[in-house]
Amino acid sequence: MANPNFKENKFKRFIAKSLQPLFRFVSKKQYVSLQYRYITGHKLDWKNLNRYTEKLQYLRLYYFANNDEVVRSASRIGARIRVNKHGLGDILIPLVGIYNTVSEIDFEKLPFRFVIKATHASSFVHVCTNKNEEDWPTLKAKLIKWLHIDYGERTVEPHYSKIKPALIGTPKDLPREYKIHVFNGKARYLYVVSGRNKDIRYDNFYIDFSRFDGAQFNHWKSSDIPLEKPDEFEEMVLYAEKLAQDFLFCRVDFFLVGNHIYFNEFTFTPAKGTLIFDNDEADFEIGEWLDISSAMKNKGT
Repeated sequence: MANPNFKENKFKRFIAKSLQPLFRFVSKKQYVSLQYRYITGHKLDWKNLNRYTEKLQYLRLYYFANNDEVVRSASRIGARIRVNKHGLGDILIPLVGIYNTVSEIDFEKLPFRFVIKATHASSFVHVCTNKNEEDWPTLKAKLIKWLHIDYGERTVEPHYSKIKPALIGTPKDLPREYKIHVFNGKARYLYVVSGRNKDIRYDNFYIDFSRFDGAQFNHWKSSDIPLEKPDEFEEMVLYAEKLAQDFLFCRVDFFLVGNHIYFNEFTFTPAKGTLIFDNDEADFEIGEWLDISSAMKNKGT
């Protein structure tokens, strides 16, 4: 059954945003339950975790933050260390630098095109396609703000709170990205992101690269022209499974530039696990691939 197109009620959103800090303080479990219900429209059944999105909520609250390797790998610096340890240093994007404070950045020496990311958060990314047109005061203010945000506390993704805030700079913009989802060591499906900074599109595939349109989520648009499987795809899948082999769940993201594969990041709670699938059955199908029994400690369930 297809999910309804949930329409935003501005007044309801205002009330929800206003009450968020209170619910986070009183009970993180209650906060997550209400957030899940508010965004997805589904009641979170803690005693019968069958949906993929439900299982992610359990891992989000009770497992990932207590797994030291997850915490390290969720950091962009720790992720690079993990990739190197697995002998895959040649797929790392070259760095301009790693900075603990904005004052450490020599903006004049940055390349003509660059990307700056926060190491301790998701979506804290700034893409500069033309250094000569950059608004430097605004960028500096944004970076300073990023470094002072406890992203894990704000989003109730506790593993992010354990990461030391820093900034990482790379000399590349963002080409097509392949986000491979690995469940208990096995890659099962992916989505491809194309058209960043222009007309962004998302295309979902099973791991054999057949279409998985039901897994389209949050009402994002797919490409108008069918995407072909790149020659490097099987190699990408092998890298993903190697890098995520000891995680219960992990999304491993790669860029493909020409015929060279570049690692981007690890993600453990995509969209905080509050995904709205175009086809609700996809949530259950994907949930069957994820076995979290080894993580279940009956904490609050």
